[in-house]
Amino acid sequence: MNRTFSRESRQLARTAARWLALLDSGRASADDLQRLQYWRAASPQHEQIWQRAEGLRQRFQEVPPSLAMASLDRPEPNRRTLLKRGLMVAVLLPAGWLLSQQTPLQALRADLRTAVGERRGVRLADGSLLQLNTATAVDLDLVHQRLTLVEGEIALNVSRAQALHVELGMARVSVGQAQVCLRRDAEQCRIAVLHGSVQVRPRHGAALALQAGDQLTISADGSGAMDRFDPHQPDWRDGVLSVNDQPLGQFLRELSRYRPGWLRWEPALESLKVTGTFRLDDTDRVLTLLAASLPLAVQARSRYWITLVPRQKAA
Repeated sequence: MNRTFSRESRQLARTAARWLALLDSGRASADDLQRLQYWRAASPQHEQIWQRAEGLRQRFQEVPPSLAMASLDRPEPNRRTLLKRGLMVAVLLPAGWLLSQQTPLQALRADLRTAVGERRGVRLADGSLLQLNTATAVDLDLVHQRLTLVEGEIALNVSRAQALHVELGMARVSVGQAQVCLRRDAEQCRIAVLHGSVQVRPRHGAALALQAGDQLTISADGSGAMDRFDPHQPDWRDGVLSVNDQPLGQFLRELSRYRPGWLRWEPALESLKVTGTFRLDDTDRVLTLLAASLPLAVQARSRYWITLVPRQKAA
């Protein structure tokens, strides 16, 4: 690895960790949030590292307390100490990136990448149509008829008989004369077949064939589950999110993939049901529609810090 690039990455990691510590403290002011947005907007690398840092923070819940993290739980009254907490977290962040299978460096250096909320389509040299959903990274190796989904979600339409192989970490999918939607994160990968058939070779277990309408989810521990996929699932290709009687919590978890910043909601709202078709290019509008049709209110500290609460509590 280039030493200069490594030092730059570590410095950016420390900066991102400081911001995370301040946000988690609940003491960030409106000016703090504005400064954070300026920092994120200063360069694409800032935003990409910020997104990776947020993802890794979730994984820290599994880190043993003995790894010097116990001190982060001590209540500290002043802002200076909160920033020190960020520095302590930053010590772990670069190491976590280097050891992770889906490192930010790998994502940053991917051949194709979309930011949060961005979608794009690419016609490959062999004629296949590749569509990238929000926060997605893909590496291409068409010499060997292979692409790697580093993270995120893609739709792939292969019209030729010769298969294009897609690496998902937990499995390899061979796609020939078929349309598929593939999704990958740290915990699992999901393979849905829209048309045709594909061959799947999991990292653990025997190979199997999926037909149109099949959906296979493979977890990091090697377990798998077969299901029928929701025909509205690929609607993101047209820039919409379509749901029918879906629990609000599940809907918001999906919606949050398309907007930067924090989107939180109180547990009391989790089981409310949502039906409709929503445009993904205006997630603020989606939240407004939810507040108009469900008993909830939107509390916004800024465009990037949103909390949903029961309407009677907001009154």
